[in-house]
Amino acid sequence: MLKTRILTASIILPLFLSALFYFQDIFWAIVLLALTVIGSREWSRLAQFSVRNTIIFMLLTTLLGGELLLQVSEAVKINPLSTELIWVYCLSAIFWIVAAPLFLKQSYTITKPIIWMLIGWILLLPTCVALYQLRAISPLLLLGLMATIWISDTAAYFTGRSLGKHKLAPQISPNKTWEGVAGALVAVLIYGLLWDLWSETESLTLTLVPLLIILAVLGIIGDLYESLVKRQAGIKDSGNILPGHGGILDRIDALISALPFAILAILVFYSPAT
Repeated sequence: MLKTRILTASIILPLFLSALFYFQDIFWAIVLLALTVIGSREWSRLAQFSVRNTIIFMLLTTLLGGELLLQVSEAVKINPLSTELIWVYCLSAIFWIVAAPLFLKQSYTITKPIIWMLIGWILLLPTCVALYQLRAISPLLLLGLMATIWISDTAAYFTGRSLGKHKLAPQISPNKTWEGVAGALVAVLIYGLLWDLWSETESLTLTLVPLLIILAVLGIIGDLYESLVKRQAGIKDSGNILPGHGGILDRIDALISALPFAILAILVFYSPAT
């Protein structure tokens, strides 16, 4: 399994970096829309949609995602820090800060397909748009923000395995521990300080580091939320498109909760200084 995971990552990572830095905007948008549609198929599986509802959800996701990408692409041509779609990011932030913790605490079971569809769109569409706009601002910025989540996940995994004793959410994800959370936050703190040292601009310690810590916390919430949905559906992985890793949602669960908030924070707090 470990060899399969490493092999898949060694193939996917260069492809992603090539797309991130070298694809024209239209091809980047096509990649994002394709991943969003694949994610909608996996969400349909987690929500246990009928064939009819799956088709409806995927078609509507394609239409909505395409329309939002068209809007953001036109907006960032004029100003990469455009706030035209800030409402999309606000919806995502409200869900992850307010609704998701309630779901995790109460373990609500949703039965109505329309609610599942709405939640799916709140998860998928802001992430799609955020990936496009963050790249328009700076591919390196997007990579740095994504690395925050990767570092957080890695540190949580190894710290939890070596020191973990106190379970974080045993009914949802038994392997996650509070020690792993602490390890993740410390690793992100160090990463933020190194980013600040590497940056050629004025010190970002009081702005960048808190943002990265918040993103790490949101990433943990996103990971737990997907684990809850999979547990309720009785499914181990959201899909099998990535050998050794599961589905697209399995790999981007933490990014889904973190990236829309990242661009929201940049637009609200950081853009005037840009």
